[in-house]
Amino acid sequence: MSEWSDGIIEVTTEAELREILPPPLERTANKARAELHEMDRRWLAESPFVLIATSAADGTCDVSPKGDPAGFTLVLDDTRIAIPERPGNRRADGFHNVLSNPHVGLIYLIPGRGDTLRINGRARLVREAPFFDDMIVQGNRPKLALVVDIDEIFHHCQKAFMRSKLWAPETWTPDAMPSRAVLAKTFERPDESLAEIESYYDPANYSAGLYG
Repeated sequence: MSEWSDGIIEVTTEAELREILPPPLERTANKARAELHEMDRRWLAESPFVLIATSAADGTCDVSPKGDPAGFTLVLDDTRIAIPERPGNRRADGFHNVLSNPHVGLIYLIPGRGDTLRINGRARLVREAPFFDDMIVQGNRPKLALVVDIDEIFHHCQKAFMRSKLWAPETWTPDAMPSRAVLAKTFERPDESLAEIESYYDPANYSAGLYG
């Protein structure tokens, strides 16, 4: 335990942590599996969105969202899946991390569902494979895919989504923050006019570049 000068008390040992958070129930602690079940395959077939957490060898972390039509994650066999890369900002933060540390954590969402599917494993970057032909969307054949060898897989309960009311439309406040165009001008494109940036992010224009 460590107490900071401002009265903040830090947890510094596992024993301390378990004084605050008792050990999980046995069924929770032992629910992870090493191979895909048919129910997992069905979940992946229905999910259009995944969050991918990575960490480089030096500890640099990243969480990257990936989205495509439901079923975009390709099941290669009982212990391997593949996630296609689509046109984006090309920062490739997560991919850089994987090159020095292959361990990844994935959370798959299905819109409207509070529970999630979690996969932890080791990833590799693949630049070409026959299964790329099965990942074509709107004529876009990926130039890169993340292949994940599964270490553990399990389903996670819905308490976080229930607390946040994430899927409850009556709680949505998309206009509470300035538009994406305003944020881009503030942080990324200060030399461009707001009108130009708004035109770029106009849904009709922006959607044209999703796969090209």
